[in-house]
Amino acid sequence: MNTPLDEIEFLARSDHRVEVLDALAERPCDRNDLRVTTGASSPTMGRILADFEDRRWIDRDGRTYELTRLGEFVAERFMDLREAMETEQKLRDVVPWLPREMEGFTVDLFTDATVSYPGPGYPYQPVARVTQLIEGTESMRGFGTTIVKSSNLEAACRAIIDGMEFEFIYSPGVLETIVTWNPEKVAQADACENCTTFVHDELPDSDWCGLGIYDDRVGICCHDVETGMLKAVVDTDSPAALAWAESVYERYQNEARLLDDEALVT
Repeated sequence: MNTPLDEIEFLARSDHRVEVLDALAERPCDRNDLRVTTGASSPTMGRILADFEDRRWIDRDGRTYELTRLGEFVAERFMDLREAMETEQKLRDVVPWLPREMEGFTVDLFTDATVSYPGPGYPYQPVARVTQLIEGTESMRGFGTTIVKSSNLEAACRAIIDGMEFEFIYSPGVLETIVTWNPEKVAQADACENCTTFVHDELPDSDWCGLGIYDDRVGICCHDVETGMLKAVVDTDSPAALAWAESVYERYQNEARLLDDEALVT
């Protein structure tokens, strides 16, 4: 009897087997439909269907094949495994900078995330992604190092002055960096009624990542601790990720102290 790993290999080593399983997971199909969908030859399709029948993954009703309950189970679990590995591939290079101290964070919250890396032809892709998120939202909340790059600060100040609802929690060090960038522009933005600034002395993961909530989209900015370089931006519109981000934000917002305009200028 084959081992479970043998059965995984049986599926994974053949694109055509996976495609047949996927097609039948959507609806019953006849043999010709499966050949057209997969591009497999007639002999190959015959072997695949015979192998699936031997495993009791499919039943045949006349010319039509459909998944059995066991086949449905295999298709669903194999899809879960593929999605897990797709997520692993996307997040592998940014794991060192993902949240460690933000309670409730799990990788599966970001399974469908957009991940923006510096590329060889365009090293500023993460910075550009943050600007895109800022410019595409009507309200923004967050904390940490989400908007410390000059172009992101420029975009945030412009959006605040134009009416974007903005509520943010800074550590004292990040706030000092932002004010130093352009004291007049920061003060102008902070003076807007739609802008609320908080300070918190012990934000989670403050050295390597920041959390941003852009309407119903969640973004994590991943920074290199030693260089300060923005290594990646990971963002998603997953409802589960949004619920998590809002709960984390509310916790630290409740602990933070409100900063008035005069204190900001000082």
